[in-house]
Amino acid sequence: MKRRVKPTPTPELRWRTTRRRFLIGSGLLGVLGVGAYFGVQEGRPALADAFGNSSLGGGAPTRPLLWFSVTPNAKVTFHVPKAEMGQGIHSALAQIACEELELELSQLKIAPADSNHGFGRSEYFTFGSSSVSSLFTPLRQAAAGLRELLRLEAARQLGVPLGEVVALRGTCFARAAPTSALSYGQIVAARVGVWTELETLPALKPAKAFNLVGRSTPRVDTRAKLTGQPVYGYDARVPGMLYGAVARAPRFGATLKTAEAGAAQTMPGVKSIVLDVKNNFAGVVADTRTRARAALAVLQLTYEGGSTINQDELEALVTAKSGAGVVIKKRGQAGLTGEIIEAAYRTPLAAHAHLEPLAALVDFRADTVEAWLPTQAANLEETALKPIAGERKIIVHQMELGGSFGRKGAQSAAVEAARLSQAAGVPVHVGWTRLEEMRHSFYRPPSHTLLRGTLTSEGKIAALEQTVASGDILFSVIKLPVLDNAVKDLIGFDFGVLSGIFTPYNIPNYWVHSQRVALPVPTGAWRGLGLMPNTFALESFMDELALSANTDPLEFRLRHVPDTEDGKRMRRCLEEVATRSDWKTPAPAGRARGIAFSPSTDTAVAMVAEVSITDAQITVHRVTAAVDAGLVVNPANATLQARGSIVMGLSSTLIEKLTVKDGAIEQSNFDDYPILRLKQTPSQIDIHFIPGGDAPFGMGEPVIGPVAAAVANAVFALTAQRLRELPLKLEV
Repeated sequence: MKRRVKPTPTPELRWRTTRRRFLIGSGLLGVLGVGAYFGVQEGRPALADAFGNSSLGGGAPTRPLLWFSVTPNAKVTFHVPKAEMGQGIHSALAQIACEELELELSQLKIAPADSNHGFGRSEYFTFGSSSVSSLFTPLRQAAAGLRELLRLEAARQLGVPLGEVVALRGTCFARAAPTSALSYGQIVAARVGVWTELETLPALKPAKAFNLVGRSTPRVDTRAKLTGQPVYGYDARVPGMLYGAVARAPRFGATLKTAEAGAAQTMPGVKSIVLDVKNNFAGVVADTRTRARAALAVLQLTYEGGSTINQDELEALVTAKSGAGVVIKKRGQAGLTGEIIEAAYRTPLAAHAHLEPLAALVDFRADTVEAWLPTQAANLEETALKPIAGERKIIVHQMELGGSFGRKGAQSAAVEAARLSQAAGVPVHVGWTRLEEMRHSFYRPPSHTLLRGTLTSEGKIAALEQTVASGDILFSVIKLPVLDNAVKDLIGFDFGVLSGIFTPYNIPNYWVHSQRVALPVPTGAWRGLGLMPNTFALESFMDELALSANTDPLEFRLRHVPDTEDGKRMRRCLEEVATRSDWKTPAPAGRARGIAFSPSTDTAVAMVAEVSITDAQITVHRVTAAVDAGLVVNPANATLQARGSIVMGLSSTLIEKLTVKDGAIEQSNFDDYPILRLKQTPSQIDIHFIPGGDAPFGMGEPVIGPVAAAVANAVFALTAQRLRELPLKLEV
């Protein structure tokens, strides 16, 4: 009789996560094997832990001539595979590159790399707050490699030993003869023959020797953006291009039944009409965007099928039931004994609400499909275009993005523009309207979390059961043959829901169920994936347990901090935010404070919100955050990123909610889907970074995690009303 091998127990109390790095590449196949090897029931917790903590999936290339080019009498050009969408990533990466290249920032030219430049799929995917952390070492290695290539050539040209050559401010000179300096451009101009890359990687600077990394330098794109120079995807133009508009179904899941051009074919400026009932597509190409949309409006289209779901039905679908779904975490004993404290928390559908709607410019030619896209994932766009392009070469040019927050990871506008360009025989630009973005996008999925816990006689958590019901986050966008619907059903939970789902506290008996819900509404990635909804539930419930234990919320959290390295970072953040926010002193009259903590992408964030209430309206006056993000490359820009996360989190916490009626989104623009206005923004947002080593962690998303919970906890402290649904609304 064969003995069944059980999986190695999951290391407890570990929250540092590199799950985003693991998403693309062979890591997925490896982790799927975990469940297959150990069996479905035992494998799911191991699978969730592997996805949440694995660093599988190879590093970025380090070849200098892939990342950089140097031309005579010109700046060094840095070919950046990551998308700039307002987060300042090009500036941070430029600082890292210049550090090892011995360049001033002004001596480096930024050029977005196109999808044929030679980087791998993961380098072309900008997401998960991973750009700096994942590229920090390989980019430094590539930059140091180029510096050494230039030093080697300078030594030859100067006729001195390599050890005598100094690289400084874009020049190389002999140590004994500083006036012999050759610029990098001069070195390249005098070079004869093909450059050969180094056989071994050079040593990197120690952190204590950094001159640029760790400094608050101005962004490299500030002047250009102030003077309107960057070209965003919506503004992309090439000679001879036309404009396209595409029909949208009146409800989710509806398909095209009949289609006729009617009067559209004789309207002014119309160049081409595409009616493809079989492939559920209808579109118009015209000489202006206005004319294309006008012609689209008179096409004779009928639709059939689709969803008729309403808001109450959607919420009924997404309702957690104790013990439902699949187990993704099990520590200690299952089941609760004694007095049970129970609460449930709900978050709604939410829009990305980015400034620039979807856009794409595509030129479909005989041998090439060339696309100019504001995308987070150039290689995913290539994959989407492949069925149309066939054997044609596909080139995706990365444009600037006017915001994204997950929306532009894989956009249908590229396929739409390609189909219209193929029909018209010229480049075609498709630009969505705000109404299209609101009603025909994908959304942050609704979630519902049921938490049940018990306390010991000493006022500590004895056991915690957690069930999270949610629509898909990543399964809706991951297009891999290995991950078909049958495999997704076998896994039983969406990887995206894992962000922030596990409590970081020391709880001896802890079980988590994930209840994956199939929805007729398209859902996907939203800033932080499940981080803010999960943290809203967990950290609100921590306050409810603290109340039952008759303990201050901060002290209750500190009581449950694990005795690990991550626990030490956690404690430092909580204690720092308590000091900085004046937690232990009374709040100003008419105000109260709430606290919350969450880890994400290796970064720890503790937050305190200070609120008041007037006429049942919540006003957040002050937000204080203590952030351990490791080595902060540019503190000024990181501070802005943290503040941006807080403002976006407050908007979702206080205002934002999409609703469905008869299978369609009811909201259409910012008049009925408002976002936080300047007058509603806290007058004081303080970010305090805690030094944390020689390597950077995630920065763009982690700070959004604790926002909703901190505000909800503050509201309870002020009113004794426990608000468990976003957006927060007080009973009048």
